[in-house]
Amino acid sequence: MSGRRGLAGLAESVREFATPEGGCDVSGTVTSVAPGRCVISGLSRHVRIGELVAFRHGAAVKLAEVVSLGPDEVVACPVDGAAQAGIGERVWRRGAFRIAPDKGWCGRTINSLGEPVDGLGPLPQGPVSRPVTGAPPASMLRQRVSTPLRTGIRVVDVFTPICQGQRLGIFAGSGVGKSTLLSMFAKAADFDRAVVALVGERGREVREFIEDTLGPNMSKTVAVVATSDESPMQRKLAPLTAMAVAEHFRDSGENVLLIVDSLTRFAHALREIGMAAGEPPVARGYPASVFTALPGLLERAGPGPEGSGSITAIVSILVDGDNHNDPVADSARGILDGHLVLDRALADEGRYPPVNPLTSISRLARKAWRGDEEKLVMRLKALIHRYEETRDLRLIGGYRAGSDAELDMAIRQAPVIYETLRQTPEQPPSIDAFAELADAMKAAAGIPTSPPAKERTRP
Repeated sequence: MSGRRGLAGLAESVREFATPEGGCDVSGTVTSVAPGRCVISGLSRHVRIGELVAFRHGAAVKLAEVVSLGPDEVVACPVDGAAQAGIGERVWRRGAFRIAPDKGWCGRTINSLGEPVDGLGPLPQGPVSRPVTGAPPASMLRQRVSTPLRTGIRVVDVFTPICQGQRLGIFAGSGVGKSTLLSMFAKAADFDRAVVALVGERGREVREFIEDTLGPNMSKTVAVVATSDESPMQRKLAPLTAMAVAEHFRDSGENVLLIVDSLTRFAHALREIGMAAGEPPVARGYPASVFTALPGLLERAGPGPEGSGSITAIVSILVDGDNHNDPVADSARGILDGHLVLDRALADEGRYPPVNPLTSISRLARKAWRGDEEKLVMRLKALIHRYEETRDLRLIGGYRAGSDAELDMAIRQAPVIYETLRQTPEQPPSIDAFAELADAMKAAAGIPTSPPAKERTRP
């Protein structure tokens, strides 16, 4: 079935028992049902893992995804967790799930199936449909990452600068400020389009994020939402659908910002589906398929082939119990091009965003720093490290000023650095983070500052 017909076309085909035109010419029968899954006979030779099947649920037509194949039976997980097929009911083959994105989707909020949930009417369908489980571009055909990106977040632009096409992770425990920092990234102006996937979020926060955080940027943004009360299949599909939309804009030559909040809830959904399919756990309850799906998703982001645009991905990773060696966090860290570590101790001190500059890394920072900025950042990190490692010694009065000139400088300048890096979503984005930091340090030392950043240019 073509992407133009979408789910409405599927429903019509199933109702009319259509044959090849609707992709529903082959059917099977439900033989057993359990919470979150059903077993179907008669389809084993006609479907593949990851494809969809359709069944009736009352007067409606519902979908399920094939998660396991046997010689005589198929295991499928309903996309709508509340919809279960009954014993003996017929189930029709649907094929791979495809969507047909269009620029008219910008400004709209959709669910993981590509259906509008904002009450603004139907979505226009693009001329080409694409599967949500696409493959990444060939590694040797991709463009190289080279264009620095200004986020307007001082701590990021100074210590972990990023480039267009980079994939960056935000690692933090619950309640530390991941979503707040993501909202600041969403305001970056150096993108043609933005795609936001809210996976497993609280339902009450969706409108707040879309209306307050995105605000005027919503006109160039597509939001894909699967809240925490929705089925694991919908939470699994949300970032895949968002990635397919981002790939559509990238292939049109545009630079796209993709935000996924959060990758961990995507992994949790995969774990629930894997358990329903009978997969054995291999690490902290996660089946092996989770660690195959993570790179399968993240590798699709990044620079596209020559002549196309790029997808800059900012994903959040919830570390259970602040354990940064959690299997999902550890796997994602090895795939991403950098990570921001949010420190609960910094959040408790009221320093926002609570990014720890000593443990956060951008693997493409050298492509973004200019001139002597790298040497300056290394010097700033050394001062911060010296300041922090002697904190206990200074608190008990074990250090006398003048004993160590390097430490004296760290004591004077580290608080100024911390105060300059403090930034809230309500504040305007930084214009030139290095210049603003230099001016603050000069002012603290009583040195006249240079003209405002907006009045000067940098080489």
